[in-house]
Amino acid sequence: MTGFLDKAYSARNAASTRSLYDDWAASYDAEVRQNGYATPARCAEALKAHVDDLSAPILDFGCGTGLSGLALKLAGFEVIDGVDLSSEMLDGARTKGVYRTLDRIEAGGALPRNGYTAMAAIGVIGAGAAPIDVLHLLMRALPRSGKLVFSFNDHALEDPANEGGIAEWTDCGAAQLLFKEHGDHLPGIGLESNVYVIEKK
Repeated sequence: MTGFLDKAYSARNAASTRSLYDDWAASYDAEVRQNGYATPARCAEALKAHVDDLSAPILDFGCGTGLSGLALKLAGFEVIDGVDLSSEMLDGARTKGVYRTLDRIEAGGALPRNGYTAMAAIGVIGAGAAPIDVLHLLMRALPRSGKLVFSFNDHALEDPANEGGIAEWTDCGAAQLLFKEHGDHLPGIGLESNVYVIEKK
């Protein structure tokens, strides 16, 4: 089953992305799980290895139906807030019972600065989802020593601007890349991803 997955990488703007994910919400969990969705657990474990206080609130940006929040909860994170563009996806996230708060956001909307010492953007940035601007949005909102875990799947890695966005922070010393690993994303369709953990300096 790859009906919506086949469409996901062709969405080109915030409106079409929101519409796609609103329509996909009811079958999203089943479709990605059938294809072995591995990135959420990989991201959660990578972040856990670099965070001292698992009781500190974490922001799950682009939380979707909550599979990322479930992975964070299973890894030991205790207080998780989620935000997403899609109201239908957020309805799915509410059923997971792992979030303290869930809110819908607008594309490019501001985040509270220094509100979270850890953030996650799991499966969020790339073709058919959010642009690399989201990385900069999250990094600006992080406090010093704050950590961000995120992923780029193989489609996102085809665009050099995405890893170039990481370099914009690390090359000037504004952030340090703590972790990078290539591995399974959706093995059912042969798709892999990089997982990253970055620390703001």
